[in-house]
Amino acid sequence: MDIDRIRKRLQEFAKERDWEQFHNPKNLAIALSVEVSELLEIFQWSNDGGLTEIKDETTREEIKKEIADVFNYVVRLADILDIDLEEVALSKIEDNEKKYPSNIFKGSARKYNK
Repeated sequence: MDIDRIRKRLQEFAKERDWEQFHNPKNLAIALSVEVSELLEIFQWSNDGGLTEIKDETTREEIKKEIADVFNYVVRLADILDIDLEEVALSKIEDNEKKYPSNIFKGSARKYNK
């Protein structure tokens, strides 16, 4: 995956529509929240954790589109805030490895401070 290519395409997309004026951190964070909510809505009444939804091709296409929206807003927000997504994602994984050592948390969903 080439995040820089995606970042540049999103910049072009916004520039061509004169939308940079609307792409401030607050607005992008709100838009991201809305898209995450739209993804969540697909699974809202699922009784099996979403397994049925992903088997239906039409629903699966909706899921893919919502995930793309979420991802694109994350990339755009990180770009506006000058955050290196690869760097912070890998750093966060390292932090979580320290908080959740596998020898203690394997098979457990509890939070590190519980």
